[in-house]
Amino acid sequence: MSTLKEQLQADLTTAMRERDQVRAGSLRMALTAVTTEEVAGTEHRELTDDDVLKVLTKEAKKRREASVAYRGAQRPELADKEDAELAVLEAYLPTQMDDAELTGIVRDAVAASGASGMPQMGLAMKAAQQAVAGRAEGGRVAAIVRQVLAG
Repeated sequence: MSTLKEQLQADLTTAMRERDQVRAGSLRMALTAVTTEEVAGTEHRELTDDDVLKVLTKEAKKRREASVAYRGAQRPELADKEDAELAVLEAYLPTQMDDAELTGIVRDAVAASGASGMPQMGLAMKAAQQAVAGRAEGGRVAAIVRQVLAG
C-alpha cells in the first residue's frame, strides 16, 4: 500500500506527462510543503499519512483565504487560479462533514471532556478536534464549540 506522499509524487508525474500545468503546479507546491515540514526542526523525519494530511489541510486553507482576499481586491483571475489549486488539493483531503453531523460529534466530545463553560473552551476544543480528526476546519469546529458551551 502506498503512502499519501508517494501518491502525490505519482500523480505529479502523471500530470507532467499529460501537460496539466495547474495540477502539476499544485502538486509541486504540496510536495514542497511536505518536504519543508519533514526537514523542519532539529532533524529530518518521515511524515506519516496523518502528518501529510495536516500539511495538505494547511495548504488548502491558504488557497481558500487567498481566493477570498483576491476576490475582495477585485482580482478574479488570481482568485480563479487559487480555486483551481484548491480543487486539486481537495481531491486528497477527506470529505468535509456537514453542519448537522459536526454539531453532533462536537456535542458528544464536549460532554465527554467535562467542559461546562467558556473558560474551558480549550479543553472542549482539544476533545472536539480529536473527534473530528481533520474532517472539518478548525474555525467551523470552534464556532460550534462556542455555541454548545454558551447554550
